[in-house]
Amino acid sequence: MRVSVVLQMATASLALLAAPAWPQSPGAALVGKVVSQREGAMEGVLVSARKSGSTITTTVVSDAKGEYSFPASRLEPGRYTLTIRAAGFELDSALDVDVSQSRATIANLDVKPAQPRPDQITNAEWIMSAPGPEEIKRVLLNCTDCHSVQRIFGSAHTEADFLEVFERMGGYYPGASDMQPQRLVGAHRRPPVPAALQQKFAEYLAGINLNGRSAHPFDIKQLPRPQGRATKVVITEYDLPRREIQPHDVVVDPQGMVWFSHFGEQFISKMDPKTGKTTDYPIPVQKPDHPKGTLDLEVDQDGDIWVGLMYQTGLARFDRETETFRMYPIPKEWQRDATQQSHFSVTASKIDGKAWVKNSDGSQIMRLDIATGAYENLGTFRNPKTDRPIAIYGIYADQQNNCYILEFAAGGIGKIDAKTGKLSFYPTPTPYARARRGRVDAQNRLWFAEFGGNAIGMFDPETEQITEYRNPQQWEAPYDVVADRNGEVWEVNETSDRIGRLDPRTGEFTNYLLPRYSNFRRAFVDDRSNPVTVWIGNNLGASIVRIEPLDEPKAPPR
Repeated sequence: MRVSVVLQMATASLALLAAPAWPQSPGAALVGKVVSQREGAMEGVLVSARKSGSTITTTVVSDAKGEYSFPASRLEPGRYTLTIRAAGFELDSALDVDVSQSRATIANLDVKPAQPRPDQITNAEWIMSAPGPEEIKRVLLNCTDCHSVQRIFGSAHTEADFLEVFERMGGYYPGASDMQPQRLVGAHRRPPVPAALQQKFAEYLAGINLNGRSAHPFDIKQLPRPQGRATKVVITEYDLPRREIQPHDVVVDPQGMVWFSHFGEQFISKMDPKTGKTTDYPIPVQKPDHPKGTLDLEVDQDGDIWVGLMYQTGLARFDRETETFRMYPIPKEWQRDATQQSHFSVTASKIDGKAWVKNSDGSQIMRLDIATGAYENLGTFRNPKTDRPIAIYGIYADQQNNCYILEFAAGGIGKIDAKTGKLSFYPTPTPYARARRGRVDAQNRLWFAEFGGNAIGMFDPETEQITEYRNPQQWEAPYDVVADRNGEVWEVNETSDRIGRLDPRTGEFTNYLLPRYSNFRRAFVDDRSNPVTVWIGNNLGASIVRIEPLDEPKAPPR
């Protein structure tokens, strides 16, 4: 079956193909219908349009009738290339259409069945398709921080090869990439596979990859296409100017400008969402012999931008008016090769002038006096039930500037009282839920991602109880969650090429599929729009992504 495209324009330079009349959608620039011989009208097909010479791609999704529509506000007149994403289907080739200012262009798309391309099989689909016990497959989640698992499944490595890979990988900086393979300093290592599992995991991987075989010993299972609410969305992707850029965190300032941290470089950058133009601001290098890169990015109550400096030590505050940095390095006598400031919180620093800072070396918690630059080291906190050190990932302040710490090695959250320094610890209902990142909402409740529990957690300080919302899709491994002003909660991850939207009143999840391979570490909700707008960085895809749902939150059930 070949692709047929029907173009209807005020002045058309192309020969028109026969097609049924199409009702013109008010305010639409480009409309059409997606059909196949197998299914007829197809719901949940992503249709992407990219203008010639542009770095911005706009994507919409076909509805239950197979119809799609690009708002006129998202496509200016010009020539566009169309592509699709639909599991098990493809176009013969990319299509070019001309968009007019006077009326909507029509492009009806016929698609044909096809074998899934490796780059369109998500990490979650690889993992759920492969045979083997969950406890060994779960180790694959550690790999997605740095690359897709498709690399593993597509390799021909032997068991011995994999053991060498594990050894080598442990010496890389967490923001290392193919184009910037930075090594850790000294004896410091970050083992990607627990030592007790390395031999067993190497045997497992050599049995499911292409080692000595031309095809995988299992069939690929793919997640269903979007349906219903998940088709009501506009997705805009802004390609960044260099492929090596890894946008880890994305935030929006009070003026609507988009900022992002570079996981593998010593910059923060600003992007104009109207044009996609980016401006880089180099951060002073404090430790030339250590890896470069930043992670956590926050906007304080004054609108200034803060960034965690990882192995370059401490924090930096960027004044947007003067375009200058103030550096807050960790005292030299406290620094070692493993010293790393990835996560911090300035959310409620107006309360007492203090910021919370994590040192990954020893999982320590520090407090920074913003005015003086002096640090107080509160040390390593221990789980009161096991007496083991709490392996902390994210840290977040509540409205009183008390500090939540998220236990990543096992499962639970701690709350440090800002006045007394006393810790209260609350285990997650799911053992080994591996709490990762999150945020405190307007009701002072903590929402957090359960990376190991495949769920979203919510801690209510009034009841001191944790409620869990299980994700219906396998192997989502949520990385970060944040609640919007309507009470819905947004989730991102590294495995499913999807962004989740939870309605806590009903427990219903809506999962929006992205146009291409995605690796997300942080969700930022801009509550100024209605509906809200969600911004994320494709950390391994060198792009910034804007998600605009087209429907209002659902009313609570009666």
